[in-house]
Amino acid sequence: MFYEPKDGHGLPHNPFNALITPRPIGWISTRDADGIDNLAPYSFFNGVAYVPPQVMFACTSGKPDQDGVKDSTANIQQTGVFCVNVVGAAQAEVMNRTSGPWDKGVDEFADAGIAKAECRMIDAPRVADAPANMECRLTQIVQIEGEANTVVFGEVIGIHLRDDCLVNGIFDVTTFQPVARLGYRDFTKVTELFSMQRPGE
Repeated sequence: MFYEPKDGHGLPHNPFNALITPRPIGWISTRDADGIDNLAPYSFFNGVAYVPPQVMFACTSGKPDQDGVKDSTANIQQTGVFCVNVVGAAQAEVMNRTSGPWDKGVDEFADAGIAKAECRMIDAPRVADAPANMECRLTQIVQIEGEANTVVFGEVIGIHLRDDCLVNGIFDVTTFQPVARLGYRDFTKVTELFSMQRPGE
């Protein structure tokens, strides 16, 4: 099968998301200028550089109560900071709850019963029991092709690691089984690993 996206795929569901899998979930926490906290997951998320460490997440829709962007982006535009919370298997259900189309005044931490803690270097909340949190300072917001497609880039300036996830000096993902997004409504979790060395190592 071959198709051009502009012409449609003719399938019961769009296969595009199923081609780019698994995708890590950036569970983004922010605080707006009025002090209202927000928490939302984004599966168009990844790290983009080591030095300095940088991450990105992309929003592909907007909200009428935020001038066409999502709450996360609107808050970051106001404050210049955000936190990325790593999602373990134990947080899958509450993470999914925070993906709802709530009004901008809703604190998803409170709505989903998620314990929050303050970040150390930025004015934003973080998920208290997440396996890891990355405190980020905005570097740029880029509008890309499409009506509501926005990519947010940030420099990671502080990192929290949950102590039980460190095993012999390694951040061991099998201790918390990170959740990843697949296509359609499907998710997965990491339960086993294999290692390979690059040529020349």
